[in-house]
Amino acid sequence: MEKEKKITRASILDSYAFESSGIPVEIKIIKRDDFNPFYEIIIPGIAEYTRIILETTLRAELISEVKVDISDILDAKKAGEVRKKFFEVALAILDKNFPNLTEDKKRILASYLLQNALGLGEIETLLSDDKLEEVVINNSREPIWVYHKKYGWCKSNLTLKDEETIFDYSSLIARKVGRQINILTPLLDAHLPNGDRVNSTISPISNFGNTLTIRKFSRNPWSITTLIKNKTVSPEVAALIWICVQNELSLIISGGTGSGKTSFLNSLVGLIPASQRIISIEDTRELTLPSFLHWVPMVTREPNPEGKGEVSMLDLMVNALRMRPDRIIVGEIRRQREAEILFEAMHTGHSVYASLHADNVEQTVSRITNPPINIPKEMLDALAGVIVTFRHRRFNIRRVLEFGEIHKNGDFRIIHRWDVKNDKVKQIVGLSRIADLLSLYAGMSDNEIKEDLEKKTEILNWMVAKDYTSVDQVGRIVSQYYLNEDDIYTRASKNEEWTI
Repeated sequence: MEKEKKITRASILDSYAFESSGIPVEIKIIKRDDFNPFYEIIIPGIAEYTRIILETTLRAELISEVKVDISDILDAKKAGEVRKKFFEVALAILDKNFPNLTEDKKRILASYLLQNALGLGEIETLLSDDKLEEVVINNSREPIWVYHKKYGWCKSNLTLKDEETIFDYSSLIARKVGRQINILTPLLDAHLPNGDRVNSTISPISNFGNTLTIRKFSRNPWSITTLIKNKTVSPEVAALIWICVQNELSLIISGGTGSGKTSFLNSLVGLIPASQRIISIEDTRELTLPSFLHWVPMVTREPNPEGKGEVSMLDLMVNALRMRPDRIIVGEIRRQREAEILFEAMHTGHSVYASLHADNVEQTVSRITNPPINIPKEMLDALAGVIVTFRHRRFNIRRVLEFGEIHKNGDFRIIHRWDVKNDKVKQIVGLSRIADLLSLYAGMSDNEIKEDLEKKTEILNWMVAKDYTSVDQVGRIVSQYYLNEDDIYTRASKNEEWTI
């Protein structure tokens, strides 16, 4: 018996708890005799019989008793008001059916009832787990899959009862964003008001059944110190990026799908001075900048069913140049005209940061200078450097693979490169063109550049050691550094605390 207990304990890789709209949730990550870890979700205090009653009889009663127009339910602006009405009626129904419940237990059951009446049922609980990146339903026969930030793909203990349920969830999401999914339009690609991205397909387009894929919007975006802490980037490379951002040198972040390009872009933008105006352009809001920055986020809009009302990334980029921006951030470059406007902005004195799909610096330059983007190599001298992010799927880690500086006529030079064998970033050569640009625009000598990079590295290491990792914390320290460099450096060198 004791041997069995040891095996059971050893099989639990992790466990933690959180709240989902007032409902306590417990999670266990279990290593079983399978290729993937098992993600077990437990809602303590709700027995199986109670759960069935809530999801069937009481859910139907709640929907029939609340008098709310469907347009109000679908209106994101009225979500709080609608939820309050449903919650009050849910409490009354529970009073009638379970008169001996404590007040706390009643509120938990009422919240669970609301999730099933207004939302996506138990999927809502998964979406509340900050450690998940993706929630995936392949069909009603398989368990729901989740992508865990630490353990990768996991099978969960949740399964939807039938294909109709998946279709109902997809239809609900579509209606909330003014779209539809049906036999004529069997594909749905939408963004929820909270930033989550949803993709859905229905049978027979997806042969095994209806699918639903939800990519979660990060509620706690990564700062540059977070990336240093989890070894995505070394302090030395982060310091080099910081000096480029401080001196308004344009950079591109490239990498493959899921490599962390947007997360890295988000961390980089947090190094911009608070005194400058920032315009960001994205297909969907993914960036979260420090709250005190002078920032105007803009997003594209797809055409309506009649093909009208589209606002493209190109439209927004052209418009951004009329808004007197100091810095322009572009979610992702895909087309020639977008790239032309982007590089034109660089050439006219704007500092630009953008992302691009490419696996290394060489491919980045090749993609930019060949069809379909096809930017002349002569225009690349407006770009200072390329940061390449990389996701190692076998080890489930993300790293900065390369940092390269861009020379004239599209030539490039790799300054730093990640060594997979020892999981460390090595400096290949010293700065050349970036050093020339810093000398030209900031009047810095080679020794001054070296000293500045060492100071920035020390400050970044201090912030990591003090666990200053929130976007606002890092942004305020960096902006204070721009106002009083000596004060921040003195605190870092003496390992003192930082306060606003």
